[in-house]
Amino acid sequence: MLELRDIEIFLTLAEELHFGRTADRLHVSQARVSQSIAKQERRIGARLFARTSRRVELTPIGAQLREDLSAGYQQILDGTRAATAAARGTTSTLALGLHGPQAHYYTHVLDLFRARHPDVRLRIQEINFADPFGALRNGSVEVATSWLPVREPDLTVGPAVAIEPLVLMVATDHPLTTRDRISMEDLADWQLPHSAAPIPEYWQQTLVPTHTPGGRPVRRGPKVSTIQEVAAVVAAGEAICLIHGDAAQYYQWPGLRYLRPYDAPLGTWVLIWPTAGETDLVQALAQAARDAGPHSR
Repeated sequence: MLELRDIEIFLTLAEELHFGRTADRLHVSQARVSQSIAKQERRIGARLFARTSRRVELTPIGAQLREDLSAGYQQILDGTRAATAAARGTTSTLALGLHGPQAHYYTHVLDLFRARHPDVRLRIQEINFADPFGALRNGSVEVATSWLPVREPDLTVGPAVAIEPLVLMVATDHPLTTRDRISMEDLADWQLPHSAAPIPEYWQQTLVPTHTPGGRPVRRGPKVSTIQEVAAVVAAGEAICLIHGDAAQYYQWPGLRYLRPYDAPLGTWVLIWPTAGETDLVQALAQAARDAGPHSR
């Protein structure tokens, strides 16, 4: 049987592929790393690493052992952390900013994070498109979702959590509903609502472009501050609205229809967080998003 410390040494060396870096990372001597690997190879009866004067590589048996041990080792660590937190009567909290109903849309990410970190409570706070980065900068949330692009020098752009084509929100009796198909060029014939609050223009361009792909100008109409205001002006026939695909699932309000332009671009949602405020929990949520993969339809 392998001891937990030996498993830790093996998995770290399998990642670093360098005895010196492994020793530094685990705060042990390089001799201790060599002795542990030699002991494991004797017990297993096969070489786990192919070593030369210039490089260290996993053997096929070593690669299989890494795959077999990784998940179990992480479960041991998570279980130990959870038990320690329970014994201390403490629970960590991660404040997550989401737009609208995204807590339901991203369950594949949130459930994986909760399963890996049962001692952590996710506190959800709604983010409004009229102030997409404010909650991150004032510290009320530690990580949030945002559509791309994000070009803020103080924010880190993390993994994607959703990738879907954009759709058009229109009134149920809008002339576009009678067409067999529509395109992004049709935006030039109607007004689009835009943010009443000042937001980065490059960010707003994703949903409120100033020109169609073919170069035709797009008019901006009513100013809005919430998704409810967007729905109101669209249902009244005052504007049409380019919006992310999940809206068609969650904003099924009377007076609205959703149409998909045949040439609609993909909209991508990602996790973002303050670079200076990155924590282990933020990294853990980002890793869960990478492992779960983005929601798509």
